[in-house]
Amino acid sequence: MDVPLWLALLVVGYLGVKLIRPPWWLIAVLLLGGYLLADSLLSPVIDTAVK
Repeated sequence: MDVPLWLALLVVGYLGVKLIRPPWWLIAVLLLGGYLLADSLLSPVIDTAVK
């Protein structure tokens, strides 16, 4: 069974918010920070560290 990545991330994110209940500001900071880092000069460094 092939599950699209966006669907898997949506389900994991939903379950994480429901089970752990982090504050909403922390979720916003993580999303915005990840978006900004992905489009920055550090993206090649992060890409090699992840792989």
